[in-house]
Amino acid sequence: MRLGMVAGEASGDLLAALLMGGLKQRWPALHAAGIGGPRLQAEGFDAWWPADRLAVHGFADVIRVYRSLVKLRRELGDRLLDERPAAFVGIDAPDFNLGLEARLKTAGMKTIHFVCPSIWAWRGGRVHKLAASADHVLCVFPFEPALLSKAGVAASYVGHPLADAIPLEVPRAAARAALGLSPGDEVVAVLPGSRGGEIRNIAPDFLRAAVRLRAARPALRCLLPIAPGLREAVEACIDAAGARDAVETLDGRSHEVLAACDAAIVASGTATLEAALFKRPMVIGYRVAWLNWQIMSRMRYQPWVGLPNILHERFVVPELIQDAMTPEALAAATLRWLDDAPGRESLAERFAELHLALRRDTARAATDAIAEVIDA
Repeated sequence: MRLGMVAGEASGDLLAALLMGGLKQRWPALHAAGIGGPRLQAEGFDAWWPADRLAVHGFADVIRVYRSLVKLRRELGDRLLDERPAAFVGIDAPDFNLGLEARLKTAGMKTIHFVCPSIWAWRGGRVHKLAASADHVLCVFPFEPALLSKAGVAASYVGHPLADAIPLEVPRAAARAALGLSPGDEVVAVLPGSRGGEIRNIAPDFLRAAVRLRAARPALRCLLPIAPGLREAVEACIDAAGARDAVETLDGRSHEVLAACDAAIVASGTATLEAALFKRPMVIGYRVAWLNWQIMSRMRYQPWVGLPNILHERFVVPELIQDAMTPEALAAATLRWLDDAPGRESLAERFAELHLALRRDTARAATDAIAEVIDA
């Protein structure tokens, strides 16, 4: 079995790597190739180009690299059409993948899109592009297939692979031991994102918030997992923010940090869902370039940005977006969680219910759906 695949950025790379387990179980001799990151490559994926080629942050970044992305998509499409895999699976990255899928579908190749674009949150018109691009959509949230059905898009709810990968019972003691933390340490996870643009726009204020947290609680430990390829940029931000004594950095290990922490400061995105699945209280922060925000804010349908709030349809955790995301506000909101044990316990119960709702053996369910599409 041969499949084409594109997994953009760190979150898509993680989802694709989790999917590969189910694919290889059904097709042990599977050959999957295209664009992918280190996690996917560790599963035997043949990366013609690395996933970081797609790591852009908002409209402004896209404008800067637009020509190179168009060239990359054309070259990838040419190669896929030349090699003719049984199907193409586009994992997230809809602005890149949907155009590629449309071309492949027109040429007679089966196309599957994994992770429904957030048409329920903003840019709802993309559903028509989705219908023209994908033979089938694999949805990670239970309400999505019904929305797509109204637009004539075939879809299946397969659960979220992170809900399978993250244990229901958080291995807090083991994570603390692995990180060299004592049971009594008070710990805050600092996760400013996995893209260069996020480090530029978000990390400085997250780091200044860590400085304020340490000033308020000198014994507090702030742990900052660094995504692959971003250490130089993060280290520069740490020095600029005067946070060298406030944070401890690690290469990766974000799941261990989330399992071990008492609270987290998290950039909006997949990491907020990961924090929720680890049952952690969090403060969500996000900032994009001014132009990006002017465009995005006019396309929003909901008052929430973070996935935990969207899935609960209410503000269960605070969001500090754009100008509201100041070091002072981030630190104050984090301290409120640290001082509110009953609130943390109540939130953990909510997140446990969410975890169960999203757990569906995603790798197997998605593989079954893919096999049905390609009749294999």
